Amino acid sequence: MEELNNVEVQSPEVGQIVKGVVTKVEEKQVIIEIENCKFTGIIPISELSSLHVEKASDIVGENDQLDLKVIKVEEESLILSKRAVDADLAWESLEDKFESKEVFNAEIKDVVKGGLVVDLGVRGFIPASLVETYFVEDFSEYKGKTLSLIVVEIDKEKNRVILSHRAVVEKEQVEKKQELLDSIQAGDVLEGTVQRLTNFGAFVDIGGIDGLVHISQLSHTHVDKPSDVVEEGQKVSVKVLSVDRDNERISLSIKETLPGPFEAMKEKVKAGDVIEGEVKRLVSFGAFVEIFPGVEGLVHISQISHKHIGTPHEVLEEGQTVKVKVLDINSEEQRISLSIRELEESPNASEEDYIRFQSQDEPSGFQLGEMIGDQLNKLK
Repeated sequence: MEELNNVEVQSPEVGQIVKGVVTKVEEKQVIIEIENCKFTGIIPISELSSLHVEKASDIVGENDQLDLKVIKVEEESLILSKRAVDADLAWESLEDKFESKEVFNAEIKDVVKGGLVVDLGVRGFIPASLVETYFVEDFSEYKGKTLSLIVVEIDKEKNRVILSHRAVVEKEQVEKKQELLDSIQAGDVLEGTVQRLTNFGAFVDIGGIDGLVHISQLSHTHVDKPSDVVEEGQKVSVKVLSVDRDNERISLSIKETLPGPFEAMKEKVKAGDVIEGEVKRLVSFGAFVEIFPGVEGLVHISQISHKHIGTPHEVLEEGQTVKVKVLDINSEEQRISLSIRELEESPNASEEDYIRFQSQDEPSGFQLGEMIGDQLNKLK
C-alpha cells in the first residue's frame, strides 16, 4: 500500500503524450489502460491512422503498447489519438527525407482516382504521372505492393506529402546509363532489344541505353526500310562500332554479328556449279553478276562469249538474268570467277582460230594462211 501511495496518479491534459496498453479492441474504437492514470483511454477508429480504417483490429491488437496524444478530457475517460503521435514523428522524418532526397520503401495502402496512397504516419500521395516512367492504365495491381520512393513536395500546414517512384527509377536509369557508357568498348558484342524504328535505322536498348543501328548496318544485303529486317521488341545481337561518351551516342551493327554472305555462299556453291544470277554492273573488262544475296562474281570479258566483243554492253545489260558457270572461288580474297561462254555451244575449230586471229590488237607478222593452214582452205 505504501508503494502504491507513492505512485503519482496523473490527470492528463489535452495535448499531452501518454503511454498505454491496449486492453480491448472493438469494431469502432480501442480501449486503453493508461499508466498511472485513473481515466480509461479511448481511441476512436478515426484516430488510429492517417488513412481510412475499416476495422480497428487492422491497426492494433490487445496488449500492444502505444504512445498516444490526449485530444479530449471527459469525466471518466480520455479521448486519445495514435494518428496524432504518428504524424508528429512522421513530419520530422519526412522533412529530413525531403532535404536529403533519401530513397525509402513504403507499401501501397490504397488506389484512388489519380494515383496511389501510402501511410507514412501521415497520408502520402503518389500522382499517377509519378508512379512509373511509362503509362500505366490500371493501378489496381499496385495495392499491397512495396515501392521505392522519394519526397518531391511537402507542406505540413496543408497536410500535403507528394511522393515519386518515377524519380527513383529515372535516377537509377541515369546511373546505369553512365556505368554502361564507361564500361562498353568498340568491338563488344552485346544482346539488345529493338526499341523503335526510323527511316534511317533502328534504336536498340543494350541495357539501359539506346544505340543506333544505321540502316546500312542492318544486313549484308541492301535494305529499303528497317522494318523489312527487324521489328520493335525483337531481341538482337549487336556489335559496338563506336562510343561517343561526351554526346552519349553509341553506334551499333547487326550486320557485323552475322555470317558474311560470302561465307554463307561457300556452303551452297562450289566450282563447276551452273547457277542463275543477275547482272549488277557492266565495266570495260567484264560483268559483275550476283549469284547469291550480297555476293557478286566477275564474268571477264573473255568469258562472256565465244565471239569477239568490244564491250560487255554489246551482249549484256544490267538487271538481266543469266546462267553462269563457277570457274573458281578464291576464299582468301573473296573473289569468284564466272563464265557465260562455257555454257554456250562452241563454234568449230576454224571459226575459233579465225575469231582469235581477228581479236589480236597487234599484227603478229604471220600470214593468215600460215596461221590456220588447211583449215582455212576447207572453209573456202
